[in-house]
Amino acid sequence: MNMMINLIKHYWFIITLFLLTAIATLSLWPAEYLPQVPGSDKSHHFISYGALILPLALRKPKHWLWIALGFAAFSGAIELIQPYVNRYGEWLDMLANVMGLACGTILAKIITHFFSGSSK
Repeated sequence: MNMMINLIKHYWFIITLFLLTAIATLSLWPAEYLPQVPGSDKSHHFISYGALILPLALRKPKHWLWIALGFAAFSGAIELIQPYVNRYGEWLDMLANVMGLACGTILAKIITHFFSGSSK
């Protein structure tokens, strides 16, 4: 487990950029209809943004809280843009995103607490 945490901490920037790009692409991809996938729309938002914040919250680079606030603003921007690309923007989606950010941050704190040998 410590090895995986150390890998995430080492490659946090690449992982975060990949997830940010994937979220933006999947959120703004024009679709005539959304495919049927297991789980609710809100759970997908929650998990996506929880995964997005986790590497950042584990590594905690300088100004990481500002970056996290930027993710919340990014989430709002996505919701504002979606109606222009044949998607639906919902403020409840943004709430699920922010809750995912909060829970991902808490999860990182728990992981760091229990695996303190892997923290910087």
